[in-house]
Amino acid sequence: MKKPVFYHAGCSVCVSAEHDIVNLIGAENVDLVHLGNDKNRIAEAENAGVKSVPALVTSNGNVLHINFGASMEEVKK
Repeated sequence: MKKPVFYHAGCSVCVSAEHDIVNLIGAENVDLVHLGNDKNRIAEAENAGVKSVPALVTSNGNVLHINFGASMEEVKK
């Protein structure tokens, strides 16, 4: 089964959400993507339906937007 992907931008809201996700499901069970460091994955996130970060894309493709850290437009800057 494909791992869920957690996209974030490194802000305090994102980091807090990342810690919660890791505590809930384990770091080995999720692909953690810092879009500030991996800008080449922004298009991947947008194609998956991510509109803002932090967001978790489940293994069956559902996008769970968690709180609000930054829009994808802000991430692209």
